[in-house]
Amino acid sequence: MLERILAKRVVPVVVLDRVDDALPLAEALLAGGLDIMEVTFRTPAAAGSIRRISERFPEILLGAGTLLDADQVQQAKDAGASFGLAPGLNPRTIVKAAEVGLQFSPGVMTPSEIEMALSLGCGVLKFFPAETAGGVPMLKALSGPYGHTGVKFIPTGGITTTNLRSYLDVPAVAAVGASWIVERQLVNDGHWAEITRRTREALVAAGTAF
Repeated sequence: MLERILAKRVVPVVVLDRVDDALPLAEALLAGGLDIMEVTFRTPAAAGSIRRISERFPEILLGAGTLLDADQVQQAKDAGASFGLAPGLNPRTIVKAAEVGLQFSPGVMTPSEIEMALSLGCGVLKFFPAETAGGVPMLKALSGPYGHTGVKFIPTGGITTTNLRSYLDVPAVAAVGASWIVERQLVNDGHWAEITRRTREALVAAGTAF
């Protein structure tokens, strides 16, 4: 998972209200050069959308986000997700993910949460909400005492094409969460060409466009 994420350095964070939007969205991202996505468990369409994408596009590294309990972890795994993420750190959710073989990235904001995540075997962590939690200066500060552990962060929240480069320049940052690429209204209105355009723009800004 980490190698794939490091290759692109951008992870679109998706909220899907309709399962029928899953495949057109995946096609739009692929057309823009991105084969990674996170489908959040914020709507009833999440599991079905992940299932459709995993079956039709096995080449996509498909994550399930906003996994808040063990049941959602199981649903994500059964649907075909390759990895899971959460906005916070719940030890029970992490243990469940390990039990079912789902790579998991909990959300952290503080040194204590980083240490707990590391103790539970999580080496790729979601830094959320990134801008509100101190942004790049906070990540640099956290990298001081924890950089030698090899921990990597995926900052998410408040990041756009204009500031993503400053995050990616932090050595401990693996990738950025990119909700602006796949804004909910764009998906609901079927603006697939615009999503493809934003995908390409983000990859160029990240320096990973091919």
